[in-house]
Amino acid sequence: MHRDTLILNAGCHPTKDPGPMVPGPQFAATYVTPGDPAAHALTYGRFENPTWSMWEEGLSVLEGGPAVSFASGMAAVSALLGVCLKPGDVVVLPSDSYYAVRILASTWLKAIGVQVRLAPTRGNAQARMLDGARLLWLETPSNPQLDVCDIAELAAAAHAAGALVAVDNTTATGYLQQPLALGADYVVASDTKAVAGHADLVLGHVATADPARLAALRDWRGRHGAIPGPMETWLAHRSLATLPLRLNCQCASAERLAAFLASHPGVEAVYYPGLPAHPGHTIAKKQMRAFGSVVSFDLSNRERAETFLRALTLVREATSFGGVHSTAERRARWGGDAIGEGFIRFSVGCEAVDDILGDVEGGLNAASA
Repeated sequence: MHRDTLILNAGCHPTKDPGPMVPGPQFAATYVTPGDPAAHALTYGRFENPTWSMWEEGLSVLEGGPAVSFASGMAAVSALLGVCLKPGDVVVLPSDSYYAVRILASTWLKAIGVQVRLAPTRGNAQARMLDGARLLWLETPSNPQLDVCDIAELAAAAHAAGALVAVDNTTATGYLQQPLALGADYVVASDTKAVAGHADLVLGHVATADPARLAALRDWRGRHGAIPGPMETWLAHRSLATLPLRLNCQCASAERLAAFLASHPGVEAVYYPGLPAHPGHTIAKKQMRAFGSVVSFDLSNRERAETFLRALTLVREATSFGGVHSTAERRARWGGDAIGEGFIRFSVGCEAVDDILGDVEGGLNAASA
């Protein structure tokens, strides 16, 4: 059966059983549990919820391995790091990974005695940092510079060195790239972005094929209270069915936008792994089914970037990415990334591509005036 069909039906009610295909959210903190708690599948809302279970079935189809859902992407990141690392361990992180992960590493992890090593994503540079490491953390394509590394090659190197491998798959999603199939031990993602895809909820998940690791993640979630709300979970599950349609549209439009930007004299540089000139294009083509819905580019300085953003009439200025509405922002306004003041991260939505290109062209004309 085609993978798009499997994702569309993932976690839904069995086809031959009567009942709603995707039951509504179950709001419950307390369940009636007479006698031995072990005799009951549902006991308390911090431990389990049927709405989570159906959502996690869907995520498992998407990622190719069992998944645990969390209240946010960073809650998922914290759980993964928490179950893998202890004082004295070494973690290797991309120096260009999502800045919130690096902040977490430089504060919480260092404070509890975990040694943090940093190396760029490009050129598989992290491979040189693996001696004595407990965990290798990858992010490909990286956010926001969209550099690429070879997951299979780095996973093999890490395992040979005795390290576990986790991949932040937020930018690509499990639809475009499957790190577990490429040798990773864990995959983590913010479902706030493209998986839920409508900019109206915050969720995250971790997937792993190892039952003991999965159990440790579930235990962490329950003990730390990083649980997803049933309403957000139900909305995300409903959105999962359209993920293939949304992403196929967004990726096709992103490729056209990247090519347009690369040919425009007012754009200093374009960062998109779908461009043949991108240094990670060959690797991305090997391990991704398409190149993603995010395109980054540089307009040289802050003034030109802000003029560009003010001139947009269709595209909204907002942070985050992956939603059905196109958004753009001057990423340096947040700090934390080694990028120029004119660096734009553009999230391509599901609008007609000619409308997106027309709006961008108008913005570039204003920035070049």
